[in-house]
Amino acid sequence: MFRFVKLCFGTLVRLSRGRRSLLLENLALRQQLVVLKRRHPRPNLGIFDKLFWVVTRRVWSAWKHSIIIVTPETVVRWHRAGFHIYWRLISRAKMRFGRRPISKEVRELIFRMVSENPSWRAPRIHGELLMLDFDVSERTISRWMKRAPRNPEPAKRWLAFLHNHREAIAAMDFFAVPTITFSVLYGFFVISHDRRRILHFNVTRHPTSLWIVQQLREAFPYRSSPRFLIFDRDSKYSLEVVCAVRSMAIQPVRTSFESPWQNGIAERWVESCRRDLLDHIIAMNELHLKRLLADYVRYYHDDRTHLGLAKGTPNCRTRSTDSGRVLSFSRLGGLHHRYDRAA
Repeated sequence: MFRFVKLCFGTLVRLSRGRRSLLLENLALRQQLVVLKRRHPRPNLGIFDKLFWVVTRRVWSAWKHSIIIVTPETVVRWHRAGFHIYWRLISRAKMRFGRRPISKEVRELIFRMVSENPSWRAPRIHGELLMLDFDVSERTISRWMKRAPRNPEPAKRWLAFLHNHREAIAAMDFFAVPTITFSVLYGFFVISHDRRRILHFNVTRHPTSLWIVQQLREAFPYRSSPRFLIFDRDSKYSLEVVCAVRSMAIQPVRTSFESPWQNGIAERWVESCRRDLLDHIIAMNELHLKRLLADYVRYYHDDRTHLGLAKGTPNCRTRSTDSGRVLSFSRLGGLHHRYDRAA
């Protein structure tokens, strides 16, 4: 700061001198700057030095002819940086702009109308608010309708249905697995809800409707079918699949659009299979993947404990009561292990 004040004072003193004296002094100063630049090619410039040249650029049209220490492009860059800093400070101001926010009473009223009238949209709610003498724009109502808490009743009813009928429910789904040749294999499985058992699984490159129907016949032989079968709205489950499901005395239950949580047990099994097996292997072909899945299903049924089964297994693994030493048994090629006590 002191150097900047000294510079201003020196400018005022030189304004009172003659033209010849100023020219000689400028020549001497330029020669000294050339020597300084030769000794220090990149001099250190402080913030006040940069500010001086930025201000000089705005008030003096011939400022480029006097520059020796820096280039004109550098001064322009300093000016732009100062422009960004200025507007960043302005944007941080605690001043409110635009429309004033709506009151808490109006927000709660919008949420109440949304929950009590699921079929209403923004124009209808806007009309009701106008009748109640609330001056709120329709666009504001649309924005707050997106933040309205959802009605939990449909989810509760679906969860109650799953809990009350889990012994009679099965679910099916697909999952994709890339191969070493960059092609895609599709794994298909049918899972029971009561003990999370895998009733059937298979692998194919081309999942067609007829192929799915054949898998369902293998999954439910001799009238051993559940009452309900849950599956999503994938295009592979065509009308032929739905008719085949009904012909087995099974009621098909399709999930809603973009609602994977409604088939949560099947989705959870896919997640477990990926985390335990598929994320650690590269499938060579259909036979290779089918063999690996067969090993995983055996491990899943007999060895792997599940939170949803109170830390039990689908095949009801018995708890060891022996006092012998603990033995380790490799599963899935060493990816996982089972531990038992020696007899």
